[in-house]
Amino acid sequence: MNVTITPTKLHGPVTPPPSKSQAHRLIIAAALAEGESVLHNVAQSQDILATIRCMKALGATFTWEGSTLTVQGLTMNRPHSSLPHLDCGESGSTLRFLIPIALAVAGGGVFTGQGRLMERPQKPYFDLFDAKGVSYTLENGVLTVQGQLPAGDYPLPGNVSSQFVTGLLYALPLVEGTSTITLTSPLESEDYVAMTRDALTAAGIALDGYTVPGGQHYTPIQGAVEADWSQAGFFYAALGLGNDLDIQGLNPRSKQGDQRMVGFYEALTGPETDLTLDVSQCPDLVPPLAALAAGMEGKTCHIVGAARLRIKESDRLATTSQVLCALGAHVEELAEGLTIVGKAQLNGGVTVPCHNDHRIAMMAAVAATRCTSPITLTGAQCVAKSFPDFWEVYQQLGGNIVKSEETL
Repeated sequence: MNVTITPTKLHGPVTPPPSKSQAHRLIIAAALAEGESVLHNVAQSQDILATIRCMKALGATFTWEGSTLTVQGLTMNRPHSSLPHLDCGESGSTLRFLIPIALAVAGGGVFTGQGRLMERPQKPYFDLFDAKGVSYTLENGVLTVQGQLPAGDYPLPGNVSSQFVTGLLYALPLVEGTSTITLTSPLESEDYVAMTRDALTAAGIALDGYTVPGGQHYTPIQGAVEADWSQAGFFYAALGLGNDLDIQGLNPRSKQGDQRMVGFYEALTGPETDLTLDVSQCPDLVPPLAALAAGMEGKTCHIVGAARLRIKESDRLATTSQVLCALGAHVEELAEGLTIVGKAQLNGGVTVPCHNDHRIAMMAAVAATRCTSPITLTGAQCVAKSFPDFWEVYQQLGGNIVKSEETL
């Protein structure tokens, strides 16, 4: 789908969609529980549907009523007679969370994905599997893992992805015996692990730091998913670019790491003219931060600590730079970040691809409000990965868009 945006200012109240990060974690905890759980305010984004699809393959059942999800835990449906097939779509969280979980509950699984998903590094797991006697093969985009996770020490680097830590924190309580996750380098995106701990605590799982007692049982949970601070980043960027938005519904005490957007927003809209923003704990904020910085005339913004963005749905450092530069921004791509020199206006008047990356599409939509000429985004349906009704919300806020089918 193509979307052509005629620049106009957005205005009105807006509530970000439910948190994808929190929903993944609550859904998995509920699916591992013995009994029925009820989760409210769950959005049917592609990534969340991928997690549900995979937990179904492991034996859980799900029932929707509006945005309320009722979950019957998979523990009533063990054992598995063959390795389950887990189609993770393009969800990195789904894949990395469920690799050790599948080993713990089904003796392994056959994992597939779409886009760049199966290219994302899994070496931290593979190194552990080599040491623990778990077999794995990765051929033609299909990852097969088989074996049993033993209790013991699990050394993990903290600078590749916190998702490996989360996957083990879910799986190791189901193993007989006590295990310890040992971080071999500083942990990045540590707030995501804090969210994992909250979900595990809600499901009755006891942890002592990174020491995980085994032989535990998940208990049913009742809860609601918070509004998403990651998606709120785009609305804060729009606000800083002169759009009259009232951002509502966010939890100011949230464990979501992307709550850092508030401090970044205040810095970018404040008096300082040369800023350095370290995003090592919140790399998903780079696209909205870049859009905001591109429209801050007289300011230079250095975004650092963002090397992990090269292995997202797109090489997000490259695509952020390419798309904003095409719109007329001044962005320099660096090895682990971006340097952006703000301008009063962007030109627009171009057609740019979304690079199959939901955050690039939303970034471009926000930046369009600062353009002097219309822009056309190709592949704009990619927002469904995390924010299925983004374009409808954009229109409700006064955005002037025209959708059309892509032509070959």
